[in-house]
Amino acid sequence: MAKKVQPDSCGLGPAFQVIGGKWKALLLWLVHQEPRRFGELKRLVPDISEKMLIQHLREMEADGLVHRKVFQEVPPRVEYSATELGISLDNALIPLANWGKEHADAITARRMAAE
Repeated sequence: MAKKVQPDSCGLGPAFQVIGGKWKALLLWLVHQEPRRFGELKRLVPDISEKMLIQHLREMEADGLVHRKVFQEVPPRVEYSATELGISLDNALIPLANWGKEHADAITARRMAAE
């Protein structure tokens, strides 16, 4: 009997599970560059809603990609930074980002032609 191939057997499944979502790759890239405060992330990604930003950061923290550091100050301050796991994922995404930059115009042209 042939063994059934699982959708995540090539390794992309687990990667897309933690990076899936419109903004997660960008947020990971931003906190990999340097630790960022919530308000700074909101300013750097103006199209993201506050609810979605909170949700993505919580999911990324739960998945071990992002570290949330709370400073015991008044007013309270929170900083987000990439963990080692997050850095390794961000580095793995660099070739994919380069591919996207290289082929963006061709993809856009094909999509516009199909409309």
